[in-house]
Amino acid sequence: MTPASATLLLPAARRLGAQALSAPVATALGRADVAQGLDAGRRAQLLRYLRLVPNHWPVAALTRQFDAGDAAGSTWLRADPCRVQPDINGARLLGVGAALGVEAADVAQLLPALRPLFGDAGFPIDAPTPSRWYLRLPPGSRLPGFSEPDEALGADLFEHLAEGPEGRRWRSLLSEAQVVLHNHPWNARREAEGKPPINSLWFWGGGVLPDHVLSAHAAFHSDEELGTAFAAAAGIHRPLPARFAPPDADAVFDLVAARDCAALERDWLQPALASVRIGGIGTLRLDTADGVVFTIARSQRWRFWRRPRPGFGAG
Repeated sequence: MTPASATLLLPAARRLGAQALSAPVATALGRADVAQGLDAGRRAQLLRYLRLVPNHWPVAALTRQFDAGDAAGSTWLRADPCRVQPDINGARLLGVGAALGVEAADVAQLLPALRPLFGDAGFPIDAPTPSRWYLRLPPGSRLPGFSEPDEALGADLFEHLAEGPEGRRWRSLLSEAQVVLHNHPWNARREAEGKPPINSLWFWGGGVLPDHVLSAHAAFHSDEELGTAFAAAAGIHRPLPARFAPPDADAVFDLVAARDCAALERDWLQPALASVRIGGIGTLRLDTADGVVFTIARSQRWRFWRRPRPGFGAG
């Protein structure tokens, strides 16, 4: 029987810092088959392993289904709590959702103040999870393009606002929501406690549930929000273990939140490479969010003429 394969989804190389890889890992990367120029970013990375039918990107509907199980029959839009900081040139997005430490008490205080605004617009707002807020839209609702939080974090807010005729309504709703949140006394209390204010919302991820989410893999291990929701829709979600162990069938391990290169090597790369060497897994695939994918197999040990690769982003 052919051994199972394992795929590790890794963050962009720049997020792992400049720390050099250990000699065994650098050697394995140098001898690996490398695919470069693939689409970069979290969306492309996930869609290499989880196929949506029809092909679209309905983040809000899929996370809503995971959070509350009631996404069918409506269009959904995330309206996540966020912090916007004015500066001399406009305003910048400094934090969204869980990064602000949003708790149930914040939802209980702030959401009632927002409900009349969005209810009158025909878009009820609620939050089954404190850091993920949702707008329920009628089926067939047309939405403008919205930027994802990762694209806008730290950037000028006005460069990422919805545009065009459809965007005008959403810009108006956002302005009104900011006024409500800015004036709410709960934010003064948060700031007095040393917490960042929740003074705006971030609209993104609009869409409807896909008909199917498919995968060629038997398991998708993730603790990250999108990986978890998408894999759950495919029926293959599993929790992410603390360290690598050879899977019984083809599996993906979602390590996109990793930032400590030393811990990543110790707990994941080194034991996974050891498993390749002894035949515990047939192939190891390292897929970075930069769009570079390394495929490592036992037979590559004979490629002794290849030079070690000092990092995931190095050529």
